[in-house]
Amino acid sequence: MDPAPPTMRAWRTHEYGAPVEVLRLDTVPVPAPEAGEVRVWAQAIPLNLNDLERITGGNMMVRPELPYSPGMEVMGVVDACGAGTGHLLGRRVVATTKAAYGGFAEYAVCPAAGTFDMPESIPLPGAAALYFPFHLAWLGLIDRAGLRAGQSVLIHAGAGGAGSAAIQLARHRGARVFATAGTDAKAQLCRELGADHAINYREADFATVVLAETGNRGVDVVFDNVGEAVMEDSMKCTAYNGQYLMMGFASNKVVADEPFVVPRRVALGNFKLCGVLLAYATEEMSALVKTSMGWNFPPSELGATIMREIVSLVELQEIRPVVGSVVGFDRLPEAMAAMANRETVGRTIVTVS
Repeated sequence: MDPAPPTMRAWRTHEYGAPVEVLRLDTVPVPAPEAGEVRVWAQAIPLNLNDLERITGGNMMVRPELPYSPGMEVMGVVDACGAGTGHLLGRRVVATTKAAYGGFAEYAVCPAAGTFDMPESIPLPGAAALYFPFHLAWLGLIDRAGLRAGQSVLIHAGAGGAGSAAIQLARHRGARVFATAGTDAKAQLCRELGADHAINYREADFATVVLAETGNRGVDVVFDNVGEAVMEDSMKCTAYNGQYLMMGFASNKVVADEPFVVPRRVALGNFKLCGVLLAYATEEMSALVKTSMGWNFPPSELGATIMREIVSLVELQEIRPVVGSVVGFDRLPEAMAAMANRETVGRTIVTVS
């Protein structure tokens, strides 16, 4: 493998605002990985809704010092390794970026704990579209909820990245799938992916539909990556002893860090409230986070197992990556603007020459 050049192109946020206004294409030094880290030479950059926070200055767990490059996820080839990660050199991988930013660049540093093999048998752009949505869906539906054949599940934002993955995994597990979407076209995509009932929430009340179709029992599992805007109605149609998966807060990220859930509402619902976070860690890091913050991170070994299962299902054509659009590196700000305006379906993949 040829050595990396001393500099690279990177889209960086210099001030907070709209993507097309504040992202600038800069030439910056190529970063070097430290112990436990790898550097990925990017072939493709999957865009995530949470990347918007790093551009607009919205709610974020880590607020980097300006200017910096957003980007939580990257797909490419490992071209440099820090101590303890040499076994990954030269591997084609998908990876979470260090501290969940730095990915809108030609090279990105990533923790080895969140870096997983992506075989050549899965070509671009699909190879870049699998990691975050299918891991999130797997962690929620299978690792937390243990979804089984014959159960029912309500999946919000079914035409999005995580939602489209969740529909496919739920269908593969033999569940009855209710999915919500904001347009008829997006609802149709949900049906094509395997949803038994696709509800345009702008035209119908999803809770009314779900209760009517389940004999007023409700669903066994709610996959909620929207949050505040749908929470009360979703709890209303969660079955006795059902499981409510808190996957994300797309409708209002502000409440993610504020007192919000009413304990009596959960008690009266007689259901299980489950948190889900995609952030793999080593055993040592997990112990540090647990003792200092009280949080629980899934182990890297679980991520590797999930990745193998997902790759196998793709190769067997049981599931597929959903790519809504593919754009070149120079058009990244416009692609982020489209995501901010809810104009996207599935995943948007930025290719890097």
